[in-house]
This record gives sequence, structure tokens and C-alpha cells, in this order.
Amino acid sequence: MPSLRMMPKVMTLTDAAASRVAALLAQKPGVKALKIGVKKGGCAGMEYTMTWANEIGKFDEIVEDKGAVVLIDPAAIMYLLGTEMDYKVDKLSSQFVFNNPNQKGACGCGESVNLEPAVPQGFAPTDH
Repeated sequence: MPSLRMMPKVMTLTDAAASRVAALLAQKPGVKALKIGVKKGGCAGMEYTMTWANEIGKFDEIVEDKGAVVLIDPAAIMYLLGTEMDYKVDKLSSQFVFNNPNQKGACGCGESVNLEPAVPQGFAPTDH
């Protein structure tokens, strides 16, 4: 009989992030979730994307926590594996922050990041 192996969560939410996402969703009738992705752009190579989702896609990863519903775009899963989403407020701004173990660098302004896809446990890159 094959054994079941728990898959790590693609993303976790801090209490602050879950609370903020839930509050924003409550203000958006008909919106089912906040969708997170990545795209090429910026001086560091990639940017995080955030959009409102009216539907849950067949391959979207679903993260539910304390009333918050966050979808992870399937194309972004390997870049976001192990990421913690937080919400920070200071005197001049408030923003979502991604604490991503796959981030290898960022530009000076913080608008773009250098991400490498996660290597699943048990797999090692090989030279062919």
C-alpha cells in the first residue's frame, strides 16, 4: 500500500495578512479570493501580482485561513513554495510583504525580486 506524504503548503498567512485579506474580501461582493502570482518584469527580473478572482481555477492552489481565501496561480507555485505572506503597517504606508525562501535578491526600490523555482525534496538537479 503506498504511503501518503504530506505536501508542504505553498503559502502561509500571518494573522495580520489573513485579517486584511478577509476584510478586503468582505468589501467586494462576488469576489471569491485574492489571487497571487508572479510575472517577468522590473529590474530584478520578476514581480509579484495580486488580482481579485471571481472564480477558482481548476489548477489554482487554495489557501484558506481565518476567513481569508487566497489563490496561488499554478504557474507561480514553484516560485512561492514555502512563502509567508504578511501585512505591514508603518507611518507612511501599508502593504503586503512576501517572506519568500526562493527569493535570491531584490531591486533597490523593492518593486521587483529575483526568484528561483523551489526544488522539491527528494529531487536533485542533474547535469546532462
